[in-house]
This record gives sequence, C-alpha cells and structure tokens, in this order.
Amino acid sequence: MSTPTLLDAEPDTMARRLLVPVWNALSSRADALRRSLPPCPDTACGRYEWWRALDAEQARRAALLDRLNALCGHLAGRPALGYDPEDPLPPEALEEADGFVSEPVAALMAAYRARRADLPSARQLLRQRWTAASCGERKSRAR
Repeated sequence: MSTPTLLDAEPDTMARRLLVPVWNALSSRADALRRSLPPCPDTACGRYEWWRALDAEQARRAALLDRLNALCGHLAGRPALGYDPEDPLPPEALEEADGFVSEPVAALMAAYRARRADLPSARQLLRQRWTAASCGERKSRAR
C-alpha cells in the first residue's frame, strides 16, 4: 500500500496549497511590471492620460499588469470581473504562474489541473439542472 501524497489529495486541498505560491508568482510578476512602467496616477483622468502616453510595448505590459492585479485580488478573496467568484483558483491564474514557480509547485499545478478536468464545472452542473428542470416542466405540460 502506498502512502498518500499531496498529488493524490482532493482538488480543494490542492487549491488551498497552491493559493500562496501562485499568488506569490503573480505578485512578483506584477511588481516587476510595475517597476518597468512610468508611475500610474490614481485619478481616472490621470490614468486615461497615462494610458494614452504609453507606447505599444508599455501598453502591453500595462494590460498584463492589470490582469495580474485582478488575479491577485481574486486569489486574495476579492472576486475579479470575468472570473467565477466561487472558483478560488481560476485556470487563468495557473496559466499566468506557469514558468514562474518551483518544480514541486509546477507538479502540484499539473496534478490539480488533471483532477479538476475530471470534475464537472459549475456551468455544466447548472446546465444539467436547468435541462432536468425544463424537461420535467415539459412533461408535466404534456399531461
């Protein structure tokens, strides 16, 4: 009998273990990008002018910085637009952390992705419930 490892754990346990290393990787990347860009003003008007003054490469880095900031916020419990609020570790966060984590963390990320792929998504579960409910409704109308 083999000893269970973290790679054999439930997806929720894996997600909790990955949260900090993934957040650290994204945060480090965001800090490096922030240092490579001119300071961004806090006001909406100033931010608009800041975006307009960026060249194409700076704008690309600024867009990536916004994405990384949103993902870091999501991982910290502040759901970001475009990401499922019920998902503590969106696939996009893992994608952005690829290549910026240690080998053991990368192995855990791969195992988490594989385990997660076996689970139905929330969207699939909702679709199944909606289909079952609407089919039951149609049957009762037909009677």
